[in-house]
Amino acid sequence: MTTTPARLLHHRAEGPTNAPALLLGPSLGTSTALWDGVAPELSVSHRIVRWDLPGHGGSPAGLIGPGAGIDDLGALVLALADSLSLERFSYAGVSLGGAVGLWLAAHHPERVDRLAVVCSSAHFGDPGPWRERAALVRAEGLGKVAESAAGRWFTPGFTEPRLLDDLLATDPSAYAACCDVLADCDLRPGLSGVRAPTVVIAGREDPATPVEHAREIADGIPGAALTELPRASHLAPAERPQAVREVLAAHFAPRERGSGTAVRREVLGDAHVDRAQAATTEFTAPFQEFISRYAWGEVWTDPTLSRRERSLITLTALVAHGHHGELAMHVRAAVRNGLGPREIGAALLQAGVYCGVPAANAAFAVAERVLTEMEEPERTERGRDGAQAD
Repeated sequence: MTTTPARLLHHRAEGPTNAPALLLGPSLGTSTALWDGVAPELSVSHRIVRWDLPGHGGSPAGLIGPGAGIDDLGALVLALADSLSLERFSYAGVSLGGAVGLWLAAHHPERVDRLAVVCSSAHFGDPGPWRERAALVRAEGLGKVAESAAGRWFTPGFTEPRLLDDLLATDPSAYAACCDVLADCDLRPGLSGVRAPTVVIAGREDPATPVEHAREIADGIPGAALTELPRASHLAPAERPQAVREVLAAHFAPRERGSGTAVRREVLGDAHVDRAQAATTEFTAPFQEFISRYAWGEVWTDPTLSRRERSLITLTALVAHGHHGELAMHVRAAVRNGLGPREIGAALLQAGVYCGVPAANAAFAVAERVLTEMEEPERTERGRDGAQAD
């Protein structure tokens, strides 16, 4: 257990501090205990950070107030990650915690490496019932909500007393504020912009977020996979821990050195890699294999530097040597890695100081052309360079 400053979400950290980070988000009314059957095994290969919603578990209730939005919870998670020096992390969350993960992946793609959305939704239905529940809890506490919780959370015949006790111990005002978040939450417009590899897990007997909600998420996120769990309701990590654990372990499995092609695709995009592979000849094949194995399978997978940092270094090196074709390609990669035009411009300006004004002048022209193309998708493919070595 970790002692947490009063303005941060309470969290519990497990696993090696130098392992890839994996944040685990909770459902409304639960605590870090929701992940008790899943986290210990995942912590063998990951630095697990479970966190509590405001007013839940050990988190201060004052972190959230009436009328809060999903962005408020997302900002609290980012603040927690910053406090732990986690610039990039994978994320899995249940229900409200899953929605937070969707928001993070859509609005801060540079922070989220891989994503799992468990028994959740991009839109939690008509806001009316959520507002009614918030009003009830503010007026009468959590007693009535707790009476019906088992029916919403678990299949008939199953229960988890620890989680029900956690619900009764939750601060009513913070619980109600989380209901406000759910009432106004609509992440559907941003699903197509999620680039983190995503798996969606649904409980087939979940009345709170039915399988149709999971399918909507999986259909909306490019390349997302969907797993439906039989004999599972809303709190699947508690009811079917082994099944959830197996899906998450496979999805978040640390990528070994040598998985260069996958990383190459994530950074440069499928279209570029497909063109490079299609143009490969018997003569160039050894060099293509070398690039995938060494540059992408060894250097770019080293967790010492983030992909944002690697993009900045790469842009500078390409400016210095005047490799304008690959500079264009890596401007696109820098955007994919979370850098914006202002950050790219700042990097080119810095390069101008040390590489010379003519080099920076040419680089700004290349970058401006690429960024303009990326803002006009219909022109992008026509404007791209031919396949490069990277």
